[in-house]
Amino acid sequence: MKFVDEATIRVEAGNGGNGAVSFRREKFVPMGGPDGGDGGRGGSILLVANSGLNTLADFRFTTTFRAQHGGRGEGGQRTGRSGEDLVVQVPLGTIVYDAGSSERIGDLTQVGQQLLVARGGKGGLGNTHFKSSTNRAPRRFIPGSAGEHRDLHLELQVLADVGLLGMPNAGKSTLLRALSEARPKVADYPFTTLHPHLGVVRIGPERSFVMADIPGLIEGAAEGAGLGIRFLKHLSRTRILLHLVDVAPMDPEAEPVKVVKALAAELKKFSKELAKRERWLVLNKIDLVPPEGRMAHIQEIVRGLRWKGPVFTVSAATGEGCRELAASLMTRLEVLRPEAIDIDEQPAQS
Repeated sequence: MKFVDEATIRVEAGNGGNGAVSFRREKFVPMGGPDGGDGGRGGSILLVANSGLNTLADFRFTTTFRAQHGGRGEGGQRTGRSGEDLVVQVPLGTIVYDAGSSERIGDLTQVGQQLLVARGGKGGLGNTHFKSSTNRAPRRFIPGSAGEHRDLHLELQVLADVGLLGMPNAGKSTLLRALSEARPKVADYPFTTLHPHLGVVRIGPERSFVMADIPGLIEGAAEGAGLGIRFLKHLSRTRILLHLVDVAPMDPEAEPVKVVKALAAELKKFSKELAKRERWLVLNKIDLVPPEGRMAHIQEIVRGLRWKGPVFTVSAATGEGCRELAASLMTRLEVLRPEAIDIDEQPAQS
C-alpha cells in the first residue's frame, strides 16, 4: 500500500431530531394534554488510534464522513432515537488539525485513544415542556440543533524510539534490516527510500525498541529540497537520532565531515528542538576501509567534527558492530523512556 502521511477530510456530525407536537387522545379522556416527546441527539464523529494502520492512504478515496441524524420525537412522550456515533480508524501517531484555523485539535499516540472531532446536535424539545396553567394546549416545539461540521487536516508522524538520519545511500535501510525483522528494499545500486519504514529491534525478553528508517535527506531539505520537510517531521518524536554516515562513499564530494555538518544544519533550520535531540554518530560500511588504516580514518572524521557524543562503527551489510550498537541503544532508552519528549513545538514551515 502506498505510504501517505497527510490527508484532508470533512466530518459532519448528525443533527438533533425535532421535538414533537402531540396531544393525548384516549377514550373517555376528552381533555388530554400535550404529550410530544423530545428529539434524539445526533451522532458524533470520533477518531480512534489503530496500531494496525500505518498510512493515511484510505483517506485518498473516502474524504467525507457523516454521522446519523437523531430521530424526531413522537407522541406519548416518546423520545426520538439517537443517531449512532461514527468511529473513524486512523494510524497511531496521527495529529489532527482544524483545516480552516490550523488549530491543533489532538494527537493520537496511544492504542485505542479516542478524539471527538465533531459533536452531534442536541435533540429538540416537544410541546410537553411548554404546558402551563395558562397554556394547556401548547403547539410550540424546539427543533434539534445542527451537528458540528468541519474540515480536518490529518498528519501522520511515525512513532519510533530511534530515528535514522543520513544522506541517500548511507545504508539506513540495510542497517534497519540488520537490526530488526523489517524488510525495506535494499540493492547493490544507488537509490533512496521513498517512505519511512519501522522495525522492532529485540534485545531480549521485554526489551525492545522501535527504529525508523527515514528517507534520505539532502542539503536544502528544510526548505523543501528533495523529499524535504515532508519526512523531516517524522524524526520529531524520536528520543535518539542515529546520524548514519558512509565512510567510503562512491561520490568524492560526499566527504563524511561535510555530510554530517550539512545535515546538522538542516535539522537546526527545521526545528531547534529537534537539533538539540540526542544524536549518535554511526560510521557505516567500515568493512570497505582497509583494516590497517581504519582507526586513523575514524579518528580523522571524529576530530573533523569535534564530535562529543557516542561514536559507533558498523557494517550494516556484514553485521559487524550492529549487536553492540543495538545493546547500547537499549540501555540508553531504558534511561530516557520515563522522560517525555516535547513535541508541541511546531517546526518552521517554508
